[in-house]
Amino acid sequence: MPVWAIVLIVVGVVLLLLGLSVRIVQQYERGVLFRLGKVIAERHPGPHIIIPVVDRLEHVSLRIVTMPIQSQGIITRDNVSVDIAAVAYYRVVDATKSLVAIESVQEAIGQIAQTTMRSVIGQHTLDETLAETERINDAIRAILDVHEVDWGVQILIVELKDIQLPVGMKRAMAREAEAEREKRAKVIAAQGEAMAADSLAAASDVMMAHPLALQLRNLQTLVELGVDKNSTGVFPAPLMSTITDLGAFLDREARAAATPAEPEQIDLRVGGARGGRAQVCD
Repeated sequence: MPVWAIVLIVVGVVLLLLGLSVRIVQQYERGVLFRLGKVIAERHPGPHIIIPVVDRLEHVSLRIVTMPIQSQGIITRDNVSVDIAAVAYYRVVDATKSLVAIESVQEAIGQIAQTTMRSVIGQHTLDETLAETERINDAIRAILDVHEVDWGVQILIVELKDIQLPVGMKRAMAREAEAEREKRAKVIAAQGEAMAADSLAAASDVMMAHPLALQLRNLQTLVELGVDKNSTGVFPAPLMSTITDLGAFLDREARAAATPAEPEQIDLRVGGARGGRAQVCD
């Protein structure tokens, strides 16, 4: 065999061994080194040399994993069937345990999360489930935290994502919300009428104390009615007499203001005879 062929074979074998021996662990990973089936150590990011065939390097991602929890039918404490889906966020904190302690971390978290959801939500009514989702999320995560140490993972967040109600329950809740809005509208209207009644009572007291103010209010009403040229008004006789009296009163006031005051004449009589006149001026 030619020498160059031997050299090529040797170089090929060396390159093959290097290719099988060099492993690179990424920044977001941890490597778990197995030698003949036994865990030897964890490898940090960077290049590492292993013994081909004897060693095996498993890569474990340390990034946060988003895991949807499948929707399932759950019966609440008040016997209402709802379909609830959730989402969980977790990450691996111990690469060795996540490989050795459990076969599939993601599948295990999904299964136990579904069981925990049924248990926790079954202890709450529908109204509590809709209004207290934050507390339910914390309760579910607290139960899952018991297993995270043994599995080498950290469960960060568990949130109820979608709550589907039966069609009949949706209609009932819509009617309840509409009735609540109508109740608030009626309460506001009643409060407005009460305030208006108080204002009218105060105004009536003022008008009773000042009859002229009442007559002026009647005239203002006539002016407002006369804005529409096509309108025809019919007034009772007492109202017309009130208008006449008001006009006479205003006329007297005008004449009194225009005519100067004359000195008052006082007759002085002595013994039945007409005496002189004395003038008394104001």
